[in-house]
Amino acid sequence: MAKSKYNLIPIDEALSADVEDDVVAINRSAAVVKGGRRFSFSALSVVGNRNGLVGIGYGKGREVPGAIEKSVKDARKQIMRVVRSGTTIPHMTEGNYCATKVRLLPAAPGTGIIAGKAVRKVLEHAGVTDVLTKNYGSTNALNVVKATMIALSKLRSREDTAKLRGVNVE
Repeated sequence: MAKSKYNLIPIDEALSADVEDDVVAINRSAAVVKGGRRFSFSALSVVGNRNGLVGIGYGKGREVPGAIEKSVKDARKQIMRVVRSGTTIPHMTEGNYCATKVRLLPAAPGTGIIAGKAVRKVLEHAGVTDVLTKNYGSTNALNVVKATMIALSKLRSREDTAKLRGVNVE
């Protein structure tokens, strides 16, 4: 099994958790053949329990429902735990993927999720309700979602950081 960029949790724990899924984007592509155009579809989905677990998936198929089903199945395999501090994130973080950079900043309670469509869906399913975001570069939904997941995987709690540094936090 290939090493993932995200800090994944075991699949059995993810499946037992009550996760809900949502479609971020559906793309249609066409191949021109002798009889006309042959369409295929790709779907980008996000799953999460709105309490610290989130995953993304990408699936392709000849029909839209098939592509969505494959993407949700893929997303359930890639669930990771997100470190949160109350309703926000513990510190500022950035995620880069291809030509996309996503910056996430903690916000005061009541701010809400200030983000575009793709970043918003990932953060909502992760259970983060107060955060400021900025997207730089490409706005391709797949790249934005992957950059957001990379940014979320870089988050560390105060206790984890203190343990890594070997200091005592009071």
